[in-house]
Amino acid sequence: MSEILKNSALMTLTPVPVTVAGIAIVATRCISVLMLANELGYEELANFVHRSAQAWDSTLIFIASQLIFLFELRCAFTLMRGSNRGRWGYALAQAVVLFYMLLASTGWIYPEIFSISGETNAQIIHHTLLQKVPDALVLLLLFVPASSRAFFRAR
Repeated sequence: MSEILKNSALMTLTPVPVTVAGIAIVATRCISVLMLANELGYEELANFVHRSAQAWDSTLIFIASQLIFLFELRCAFTLMRGSNRGRWGYALAQAVVLFYMLLASTGWIYPEIFSISGETNAQIIHHTLLQKVPDALVLLLLFVPASSRAFFRAR
């Protein structure tokens, strides 16, 4: 009987890399929102939302950014429960965000709400990729360790 309980308890445990990745996603997203709100203050935050609502294209990008934020949080919670869709959903969201940031920062897409400035395209791409290093590390925690791969394969 104890062997059955030991084996079933081991089957339900989430590997450490997956737990760390899920907590990192939630923490970085929530802390970034709190830091943005603290940096801007109430008036500037309201102005940012107001400016984003001035034109259809900036409104759509602002709404899309909020949806991606919520989607990433949802992916974090589902991947900690063992859903492979959460892992691939987070990877897809990161690819979309990186693609948009690169296009907006190099001036190919207007409005450039979430762009990174720089003098040359090489500097812009370098700064954009540096912004995504924490997300790349989270993706490595989800895809590289054998315990993470086995955890999602078993589900």
